[in-house]
Amino acid sequence: MEREILGSGMAARSVNRSLLAAQIVGMVLVFGAVLFLPAGTLRWPGAWAFLFLMFGFTIAGSVWLLRFNPDLLAERMTGVGRRDQAGWDKTLLIVVAIAFFAWFVGMALDAVRFHWSREPPWLQVAGGFLLTISFVVFYWTARANPYLSPAVRIQSDRGHTVVSTGPYRFVRHPMYAGFALYVFGTALLLGSYWGLAGGVVLIVLVARRAVLEEGELLRGLEGYDAYMRRVRYRLIPGVW
Repeated sequence: MEREILGSGMAARSVNRSLLAAQIVGMVLVFGAVLFLPAGTLRWPGAWAFLFLMFGFTIAGSVWLLRFNPDLLAERMTGVGRRDQAGWDKTLLIVVAIAFFAWFVGMALDAVRFHWSREPPWLQVAGGFLLTISFVVFYWTARANPYLSPAVRIQSDRGHTVVSTGPYRFVRHPMYAGFALYVFGTALLLGSYWGLAGGVVLIVLVARRAVLEEGELLRGLEGYDAYMRRVRYRLIPGVW
């Protein structure tokens, strides 16, 4: 059976369900716009498959968090922009957001409008499988880490402690490892070889964030130095 996974000493916050619904609808509209407007057509099966997988997971994950960890859902909805978020992180997130949506626009131009890439269908199917695996990693990470904020901040208000279970036994940043699977799976599903190259840029940005985030955790989170000695790798076991 599922269990409540609130961290010790953490007071549960209520979730504004209207805000949650508005955020999900807004995300659907934004993702649809950055895909279909530059493509110039709605006849793009890969994009529809991506939206189905992406928002199927988003809705299912939100429902799961509402039931089992509403405090984490509230943190993920409102964590960015708080006063205790690292200043460099606010700037870096803006850069990542611009690069992320520009990446989608570029894939739409590549795969549909100009047909620079001509990807075989089996690769698109493989991309959908890889994207699904990334969502499994995201879910596994969220189950293990009740402090999985979208912002880099020491969550003293939530009883922040080091997490070393689940995927954190193997890498220190499993969410970012899942993101690497996400970008490659998305590029393949959408049929864009250029998207694979752009995905490398996004992964480099996220890897840089991982390094900076560890500096914050070393300074502000008790026990993180010992955890880093136990778990040597950030994203890929045996590599980095």
